Amino acid sequence: MGNALKFSLLSLSLLIAVDAWGQIPSLANCTRSANLLACVDPDGNAYSVNTVGSTIYLRGFEVAGKRYWAQTNSRYGQLTFFTGIASDGEAWVGYNRRVGWTTINRFSSSGGSSGKFTCSRMTGC
Repeated sequence: MGNALKFSLLSLSLLIAVDAWGQIPSLANCTRSANLLACVDPDGNAYSVNTVGSTIYLRGFEVAGKRYWAQTNSRYGQLTFFTGIASDGEAWVGYNRRVGWTTINRFSSSGGSSGKFTCSRMTGC
């Protein structure tokens, strides 16, 4: 699975788990407005998260792969579907389902990666 997909999944899980703290200096330098969060990490990776109603738009740049990526998340109650694409042509789809304090995540990508992982506020991912 591409780093962009891992990065975006973890970013989304972090946003869901802590409801967007704003700035976490040791991880990334972030700027926040009413519906936009823009961050750059110490390695130069950059991403933004824009919220419009129940839809979340993620955009980013991955230094290691020198590629841009975009992902759209649509939320329906406790279920969030996402689709994404990177500048090198990789595409991915998946969903997150919240059950109490636990988030169940499933994904697959055109690069042949697929998987399932579970995150909990108590035990992490």
